[in-house]
Formats: sequence, structure tokens, C-alpha cells
Amino acid sequence: MPTEEREGGVNLTVHGKTDAGLVRKGNEDAFVVTDLSSGSAIDGPLARVAVGPKGVLLAVSDGMGGRQAGEVASALVLETLVRSMANDATGELASAPHVVMEAAVSDANREVWKAAKEPGQERMGATLTAVLVEGTSVHIAEVGDSRAYLLRGGTLVQLTSDQSYVQALVDAGVMTPEEAKHAPMKNIILQAMGQKTGVSVALSKLSLRQRDCILLCSDGLTNKVSPNEMTQILLSSPTMAVACDRLVDLANAKGGEDNITVVMGGVSGGDLLPLVPGEDPATTVEILKSFSAPVVH
Repeated sequence: MPTEEREGGVNLTVHGKTDAGLVRKGNEDAFVVTDLSSGSAIDGPLARVAVGPKGVLLAVSDGMGGRQAGEVASALVLETLVRSMANDATGELASAPHVVMEAAVSDANREVWKAAKEPGQERMGATLTAVLVEGTSVHIAEVGDSRAYLLRGGTLVQLTSDQSYVQALVDAGVMTPEEAKHAPMKNIILQAMGQKTGVSVALSKLSLRQRDCILLCSDGLTNKVSPNEMTQILLSSPTMAVACDRLVDLANAKGGEDNITVVMGGVSGGDLLPLVPGEDPATTVEILKSFSAPVVH
């Protein structure tokens, strides 16, 4: 079982929900929350856990491939990621968490690449956004366009950058962010787990503050619910469970054409620094490795 919550240190309250949506018959999304110190999965309607020496892993994967292959890919990504990080054969999880995360993501990519050679699973793949809550820091790894957000002091900040065709156009100054919202090719991603033998993992690190909340989600949410709407729901909901329900319900109310997954993790504890009024959250984020998009025109 996960370790019990304590007053000191860092404590994490987590809740997750995944939904098939209103159009698709199956759900190719998946998520996982695991206490790496105990090796136990954290589930149930709402869980509270003391963050141990190996940290707590939260991850979302959005599968693709059809004929249930996407469901296989997302499950395999998360299963391999957790196993690789829990084993930590190098012993670097405490000293270099981002190194362990990158290696674990690479392991997961290779497993999906190999499994995609099986009949009925050709070309299957998945996105991955993973967060390791370790001490007073969060380490983030991303492949694809599932997102991580930070809610701090009433403001929602996107921590990841979509590895997508339209985001590359925005970064190149060819398209505005507003145009990108309605671009017909907005669902084209530039890389995914299992599509090649290697993968470029975007890595970053966040210094936590008291009452920070991390939100992970698949594009079934972000394609339907705006950041302002997310913020309003997060701030007005009495619990994480209610917030997750409301976010999924709104995405479905706006069409629900895709699977929708939401995972939330809120931190507390005596080891965390208090929120500094007026502090720019961007100053507490360190980019360790960026995804280099191909040149687009």
C-alpha cells in the first residue's frame, strides 16, 4: 500500500478519470498513478500519499492505431514506464530523476515499436506525458501532445509544449495561436511512442510551492475545453473528484468526439516553500531538454 500522509515532507492528493467520450466505442486513453517507493499503484476515488524517497509517478497516454491497437499501445507505454522507473537499475532516481525518466520513456518506446510488428497492431502508437513528484520538485517528460498544466495561486500555466505540426507553425511564426485552435491539421503530431526505434523526450523540472496542483490530460480535453474554462472549473470545484467530473462532462457537452483523460495531483507539506505573491511560475520551471521539431513551411 502507499505510504500514509504525514504533516512534514511533501504530501500528494491525487484523482484521475478517463472516459470514452460520446462517439468512440472504445477508450484508447490510459493513465497511471504509482508510488515508486512502495511499488504500489494508487487508485480509488481519491488518494492521499506521503511522497517517499523514490517519488510518485503520474502519467497519461493517448493511444492510436485502431482495432484496439491504440488501447494496447497506451497500456504498454505505461506498464513499461512504471516497471523501468521502479526498477531503477542505475540507482540514479534520487540524484538524476530526469535521466531515469528519459531512459524509462525510451524503454517504453522500444516495447511499443516491437509490439507494433504483431498482426493487427501495425503502426500503433501513443503519446506520453509523465510527471514524477520527487521531494519538492516535479520532473516532466513528454512525447506527443498530451499536456501538463500547473495551477498556482489561481492561475493555470501550461508546462508542456505540443509536439504537433500546428505548434511548430506557431513557433515558426507562420500561424497565430488563435489560428492554430481551428487549424484542420491540429491533430497531426510530429512524434509518438512506438513509431520509430528512438524517440526525442522533452524534459523539464518544476520547483513546487504550497498548494500547487498539477493537471495532466489528453487532447480529448484540450481540444474542447479552453484554459479559461479549465481554470474556472478547477477553482470552483469543492474536490478534485468533482473537478475531474466537470472537466470530462464539459468536453462531452461540447461534442465528446475523442477519449478524455484527466489526472490531478495537489501538493502540501512542511517541506514546500510558500507561494510568493506575484512570483512568475515560469521562473520556477527549468527546461532540461527541448523537443526539436522538423523544419516546417
